[in-house]
Amino acid sequence: MTAPALDVQRLRDLDEDALDAALRAFARDHGAEALPALSALAAGGERGLRRAARRALYRLAQRGVAAPAGPGRGPVVESRPERATRAWLSGIDGSGSRAAWVLFEGGLGGARLCSLIVNDTVGVVDAAGGDITKKRLESELEALRASQKLPWVETDPARALALGAEALALHRDNGTTPPPAFARWRRLFEDVRVPAPPPAPAPVDASRVARGAELLDLPETAGWFLDPEPVQADALELLEARQSRLVVSDQIKAERQAAIVDRVVERELTPAARRLWARRLAEMAWVFEATGRPELGAIARAAAGALADPDAEARHQPFARGLAQRALELAGEVASGRISAADVSRKIAPSSRATRG
Repeated sequence: MTAPALDVQRLRDLDEDALDAALRAFARDHGAEALPALSALAAGGERGLRRAARRALYRLAQRGVAAPAGPGRGPVVESRPERATRAWLSGIDGSGSRAAWVLFEGGLGGARLCSLIVNDTVGVVDAAGGDITKKRLESELEALRASQKLPWVETDPARALALGAEALALHRDNGTTPPPAFARWRRLFEDVRVPAPPPAPAPVDASRVARGAELLDLPETAGWFLDPEPVQADALELLEARQSRLVVSDQIKAERQAAIVDRVVERELTPAARRLWARRLAEMAWVFEATGRPELGAIARAAAGALADPDAEARHQPFARGLAQRALELAGEVASGRISAADVSRKIAPSSRATRG
């Protein structure tokens, strides 16, 4: 059977994306029979053609289709180790999840984009990505910035790699495995060093700690609140206090409501929970600063330092009280049937949770 041929002249007239698509289709349709034509193009074509052909050969190799070694082959194309060259991170939502994109370059000259959703208690929630051209990458980034509700910031690739490695460590600690779609990316994160825990908090700015509740008024923290489910009984008590027909002063009602919030803060913000929220605040401080909002970053860092300080009572911190008050309000809405418990749950949905290993 005659090996299929490529129309090189037609390929020269295509732009980068169309050329990549054409060779991808050629490799897909012909499999091993496409190897001679692609190998010849990768060895002796023009630079753009060579790069596209090498990417097509790489994709075939990933499917287990590779040209046999031996005399008569064209020059051997050496594969460079893949390395992360660019990365982007989103802000953090109220469940502790965020998106991460990491661009890897190397291999046979192509680029691959790894898209992850990682959670600070579960690990890797979702994974996607694949080969991508520079033109398509810029288009995807533009669309992402226009549609994302959370801020989206370019960062040092090492930061994003460390988050992926940290997510893997969570799976090991929890006895779970990441989603199957992460398998193709796992080796690129396994040897990354997980950063050490942050040092003890420095003295915090009390005036900025006092402004901590302002952070909860921002669009990107609309989903930040304690899990409403454990505070259902407290929410009903709060509703009863507000609707009580007993003739008591507004001051007594306010004191009773404040006592309920105090109780929720002290019960729900355990030392582990305080560390978790302090970490989220510190990460959002970096996001605020990277998006030109240094004062919000300073407030977030101060609130993080206060939460991380075991000697500072959380019930006196406006940010902590705001988390509790919002959870109580939402739990009351659930109890009254105005919203669904699933809509405000802070737990990762079972369909997204990694399977037990």
